[in-house]
Formats: sequence, C-alpha cells, structure tokens
Amino acid sequence: MQNFADQCLDMARAMLGHNLEAINSDGTITPIPGEHPRLDESGHAALAIGEFYRATGEARFGEYDLIDLAARCITAQVFTAEENENGLGYAALGLLSFSPAKERNPVWERLLEPTRENLDKRLLARSDYENHLQAFNIAKSVTRFSVGLSKKDETGKLIDRYIERAQQFSSAGFLDDAPRDGVGGAFDLYGVMSLVFIRQTLQLHANIHLRERKLPSLRTIAEKYLKMLPDVVRADGQGWIFGRGVGAYGQMHCISLILQAMRDGWIGEDKKPLYLDILRRLFQYFFMTYLDQEKGIMIVRDAERDTLPQHTTRMANFDGARYLCQWSRLARSIGGSMSSAQSQPVKTTGRYVIFDKSNKKEQGLFIYQDGETGLHLQIPLVGGGKSGLSDYLPFPHCPGVFDWPVNRYLPVLLPELTFGDKVVVPAFYGKRCVAGIGLRRTFYFRYEQPEFITKDEEMLNGMGSVKVAWSFIGNKITADFTFTVKSQVTLDKMRYVLAIGAPHSEKLVPTTYTLGANGLGCTVDKDDFQATWQDTEIVTNEPEYKTYWGNLHYLQTLVRDHPLVMRPNQPYRLVISFEPDIVFAAE
Repeated sequence: MQNFADQCLDMARAMLGHNLEAINSDGTITPIPGEHPRLDESGHAALAIGEFYRATGEARFGEYDLIDLAARCITAQVFTAEENENGLGYAALGLLSFSPAKERNPVWERLLEPTRENLDKRLLARSDYENHLQAFNIAKSVTRFSVGLSKKDETGKLIDRYIERAQQFSSAGFLDDAPRDGVGGAFDLYGVMSLVFIRQTLQLHANIHLRERKLPSLRTIAEKYLKMLPDVVRADGQGWIFGRGVGAYGQMHCISLILQAMRDGWIGEDKKPLYLDILRRLFQYFFMTYLDQEKGIMIVRDAERDTLPQHTTRMANFDGARYLCQWSRLARSIGGSMSSAQSQPVKTTGRYVIFDKSNKKEQGLFIYQDGETGLHLQIPLVGGGKSGLSDYLPFPHCPGVFDWPVNRYLPVLLPELTFGDKVVVPAFYGKRCVAGIGLRRTFYFRYEQPEFITKDEEMLNGMGSVKVAWSFIGNKITADFTFTVKSQVTLDKMRYVLAIGAPHSEKLVPTTYTLGANGLGCTVDKDDFQATWQDTEIVTNEPEYKTYWGNLHYLQTLVRDHPLVMRPNQPYRLVISFEPDIVFAAE
C-alpha cells in the first residue's frame, strides 16, 4: 500500500497548492469565479489542513504557515453569523488534528482568547439531531472534552443516541437521513459519510478506552454498508449512485469506509483481496473522472456535468485533499500491497437489500447485473426527504445508459399521473416487496403501493393503488405499471420520460458504459393511457440538464395530454421494455 499512500499524498499536495491561496486573512474562503461561498467552507479547510499535518507532520507548506492558516479558518468558523453544525464539526476536528491536548496543540496557542471563549460556547451548544448532523455533535463533544474545556464527556451518550436512531427508523439498522420528512426513509450516501466522520472523530478522542468501547457498536452499522459495496460498485469503479450528493463524494466516502474498516480489522483476511479490488476500482474512477491531473485540482462541475449547489468547488477541493491525506495515512497503517487485489468475474445476479420493513412501508435497493453485457443497475425504493430530486426515484440507475439530471425532478422511466393539482408517481415506498428468479432465469423485483403518493411525498389515502413489476433477463428490462382507482376520477395528464445522456467526453474511465448506435431499444408493449411520443427535445446546451458524470443530450417524452376518465377497479397498465445497446466509452 506504500505506492498508493505516496500517490495520494502527492495528489493532496497538488490540490492544497492550488487552494490554500483562497484562504483570506480573516479565515474566510474566496470562491472560484461564478460560485458563491458557503459559511462552512472554513471548517472544511481547517480539517483538510489538519489531515495534511497528521499525514506529514509538516507545519509549513511552501510559503504558507499551516498553523496560522488553520487558526484563521477555525476563528472564521467560530464567528460565523449563523449556526452551522457542519462547518463547526469540521473545524473542531481540524483543531484536534494537531493534538488532542491543548497544552501541546500549536493551533490552540494561536487562537485569541475571544475565539477560545466563543469556541467553548459553540461546542457546548447542541441541537438534538436524528440524521447525519448528529455526527457533528459527536465531533463537538470529543473536541470539548479532549482539549480540556469540559471534564464531562458526553461522547458515549451521543454515539449511543446515533445508533439508537438508526435502529429506530430502520428495521435493518441503516441510517435514515430524513426520518420525519415526507414518507421517511432517505437511505442515502449520508449514512456512509456520517460513519466515516464518526470513526475519524473517535480516533482523535483523548480517551482511547472510550473509543475501544464504542467501536463494536459502530461496527454493527458500518458492516451493513460494507456488505453492500461488492454489489454496488460497478466493474468500471463507479461507486454510490443514488440519493443526493453523489458523484465525486460517492467515490470518496466509500473509499474511506473501506480503508477504515481494513485498519480496524473489520474485513477478514479472506475478504481482503475482494475489497482491495473494490478499493482499486473506486480510486481509479475517482482519479480519472474528477481530478485534473495537469492542474492538480478536483473538478465537480464543468461544461458537461454538475453537482448540488451547496457542493462548491472550493469545498470539494478541500474535502478531496483531506480524504487523500486520510487515505495515505490509513494505507500506511494497513500495510501490505495492492497487488493482492483479486478481480472478480462479472456474474449475472439480482439482489434486494432491505433498508426498512414495517407494517407502514417497505424500502430497499434492488441491484441487477448481467454477466454477458455488463449491464449494472440499481433501483432504489427509498424516501426522498421531500427533496424533489430525481436521484431518489425508483428507476434503473445506470449512468451512461439510464441517466437523470442532477438537482431537479423529472419522472425518469416512471409514469407520472396528474389529477388536478396532485402529481402521482409510483415512488418512495412499497408494500409486499419481493425479488427473486422466475422462469428462464428471469430476475424480478415487484412492489405494491396501496395508496397513491405524490412527487412531494404526500399520501393520497383512498384515491387509488398501483402495482409495479420489473423483470430482467440478459440486457432486456421490462417495466409493468398497473394503476387502479377506488372511485371514478379524471386523469388530466400522464407523462413518461427517457433521458438520453453520455459519460464525460474527456474525464472518464475507458471501460465505463455508454449507449451504442441502437440506443435504449425502447418498446411500448401495452399502453392503456393511449399516450403518444412527443418530438425529441434536445437539451445538450441547457445547463439544468447535466448529470453528476456527464451531459444529457435528449429527452424523449411519452404523453397523454388530454383528460381520461378512470373508472373504479379497472386496471390501467403501462408496459415498456428496453434492450439497451451497451458499449464501452472508449470504443
């Protein structure tokens, strides 16, 4: 792992070399042209500097005094006009990175007395969170105790509360990041992020005995995500792809989770070759897709791709440098060699991961992979936290083949029914979810919705129900949607959208997937709505139609735009099949 560690550190140096200059004299961060700063960026910068110090022991970076820069960033974060748990948590860990004892912490010595006093107040003040923000409460508690601002350590209690909440809102023990928003059940990447952050926080705790006591309970949740990764990570190395904030972070959080697990011995020796191969692929995809090797910077938005507005380029670069330093440090601690990684043959498999199963709702993730064509897709049946983003919708997620726009809603590969001011989609929850193998080794995933639900996650009790059945054989996919209303109602509109995109034209892994000349091979097998295809909409040059990985070029929409009187207990079916022409982007 030594070569991997050296490579990560070299990349971190290059990234910091292009971004430390953005730290102003007051510790605030200057955004790149065209972007706006965030109030928590100073905290992200402080932790990036702290991780570089932990990895190298160097207090200077060229002409920059890292101790001084860290103190400025922490001061700026402490005095932000509005409370920001994210930035304060990062700033707290940035301080601890230089030493868990204030008597030996050079950054603490640089902080002025007003900053120290305000830091104490900000670390003490905490809101009770049921989502990933609880991780930042843990960081605040660890910092306050470790630097000697309090003799009472609340860390254990806060970690217990984090674990209890995961178990409270998920029968399977995954983290629901929006348990009370919409229908609940936003099982997304923020669960992985919070685990990685909490584990890093515990490593900096002054009381190593508490760390040893809490690691086993933290492991129970982390292993659930670790067991998903062999099925989630594509052959080309693409990592977590559903829910908000994926893209580059869908690579970085997963890499950190694997390295932390290896360091802690959570991955057995018999599984290490498998996870080393996953790690290698994740890193290669991250390196080739999001890093500009010539300039030494990280690019999360450009002319062909985009990310969430709150993920600024500066924040992504400081986070990237922080993670690279962390990977370098962890790789040295793990030892061994990446040469022991063993590539796994691509098999035809279908698997359903249960996130939550109760009498009210069932949620999970169906993963299908075809060994012959390489088709690898995921159908997340999860809540969206009322985010209004396509990222959470239950259609086949497979960037390069089945794409969707970032930071907006579009009913991709799902029928959307409009009744007056209510817009219904078969998303966010299910009942009687089943997955398995049928005749001729056909994989299937089925679920029902006893009540309609709107795209804003509002249940329409007593209006109607829908049954959804996905089937897969080779690269052929069939989606069968059956709607039934409970009393006569007028449907104003039905639409169904195909979004045709492509990977980035330059920043990509050569073996990543894209569509060939025959496209998606879409066929409407049955349409009780009697809809018609509209003229293809070209969106190549429209900024709002980008993905995390590349550009969208065309929208093809199946529409019924005139009223339909739907009669009670009569099924209305829409059956559509696909045989996508899948090729490698380098071909």
